[in-house]
Amino acid sequence: MTKLDSNKKKKEDSLLNTAFSLFTQQGVSKTSISEIAAKAGVAKGTFYLYFRDKYDIRNKLVSHKSSQLFRTALENMRASGQKLEFTQRIIFLIDDILRQLEKNKALLTFISKNLSWGIFKSALTRPGKSDDLDFRDIYEAMIADAPYELDEPEIMVFMIIELISSTCYSAILYNEPVAMEQLKPYLYRTVKSIIESHYIIPQ
Repeated sequence: MTKLDSNKKKKEDSLLNTAFSLFTQQGVSKTSISEIAAKAGVAKGTFYLYFRDKYDIRNKLVSHKSSQLFRTALENMRASGQKLEFTQRIIFLIDDILRQLEKNKALLTFISKNLSWGIFKSALTRPGKSDDLDFRDIYEAMIADAPYELDEPEIMVFMIIELISSTCYSAILYNEPVAMEQLKPYLYRTVKSIIESHYIIPQ
């Protein structure tokens, strides 16, 4: 990496880190681009060299933070040495990500409030940062490794993400309707049912 590239990366990292701090403290709507740039120590014009507007940086943050969660979960799954079949791998990754979010409630709140299917699809094809995981390759490899062909795998992933995001936020933050550990067996049973309902099993 050249010195110019290194300086550009430092500025981008500073803008992303500053925006995340401000977004989690006061919300996206109450944060201005001028405030992000000033606290990151760059000129306002520099912001636009990296991002179109504050919603662009928000979307890239969601993608980047999601990539970090997923990377850690993948590393933990590989380090576990377990030989897991398709559904077990998905549930392992979900469980690890939920445990990370239980330890970082600010990140949970940020992702829950700002994650949409559109942003997730964008993350599959355009990583938030150059060193983020390529979700598309991982996604396609996991789908290809399913024991049966999957009917509409994108719908399957959409339903799993919606299920997790809609049920786990209150369980982690407020223990509602029950604590997360109590909810997990029912959550994973439902995830398994969703996956199996998408299998195209030869007759």
